[in-house]
Amino acid sequence: MVAAFEGWNDAADAASGTVDHLIEEWDAELLIELDPEDYYDFQVHRPQVHNGDDGDRLITWPAPMIYHARPKRGERDVLLLRAPEPNFRWKAFCSTVLGVAKLAGVTELITLGALLADSPHTRPVPVSGSTTDPVLMERMSLLPSTYSGPVGITSVLNEMASQEGIASASLWAAVPHYLAEPPCPKATLALLGAIEDAMGLPLPQGVLVEMTDAWQRGAEDLTSRDEEIAEYVEALENERDTSDLPEASGDAIAREFERYLRRRSDDPE
Repeated sequence: MVAAFEGWNDAADAASGTVDHLIEEWDAELLIELDPEDYYDFQVHRPQVHNGDDGDRLITWPAPMIYHARPKRGERDVLLLRAPEPNFRWKAFCSTVLGVAKLAGVTELITLGALLADSPHTRPVPVSGSTTDPVLMERMSLLPSTYSGPVGITSVLNEMASQEGIASASLWAAVPHYLAEPPCPKATLALLGAIEDAMGLPLPQGVLVEMTDAWQRGAEDLTSRDEEIAEYVEALENERDTSDLPEASGDAIAREFERYLRRRSDDPE
């Protein structure tokens, strides 16, 4: 299962955008829609009204949705959870989600998040992660989290999954805080790459590469027109380049090469 939640855990919609991308590219089918009545404050997550195909007025509620996908050439099916972060009854919500996951035979859970950070747009988007599962530690090159402080629904879901015997890991993309307006396809693409490493199979990039190029051009245009932002970005670049970051390590280069080889072997040509 791959899960993402709108709201506190989803800077620039990068995490939920990753799940949306996989739903579309894998042509995933809706498996179950949870009743939102027990989990949401509708004054915070307001329902939306729109016209149906037959002209009737329809109300769409902010419901959690779990999709079933069959990845091309994948050995396992994948459940995709996409939902606004609940306002109420987090334990009951996670218990319900994990109940569905166990019935479907889910053995691993990856939760996605995105946060605003001092990250320059001119460099690769950093993706950090954590897990307490020894198998995922080795496969994904992750360590247990040392964070202390407020958490979102993803942390609760990961913890309860581990208690239920489901191996779980958390992946977070660092979105440049001065470009916080969604979407951020560059961060979504970075998360997609991290999921690809975890699953060990090529994932469809679709239009994300073109969208990332367009986003990058827009960011460059912004910095070229604002001297203060340009100076700030330069300072971030200097700080980033002098830091010992995973993105610049030999392991990161090897992972990127492995992704290239997977996509090349998946290309029918």
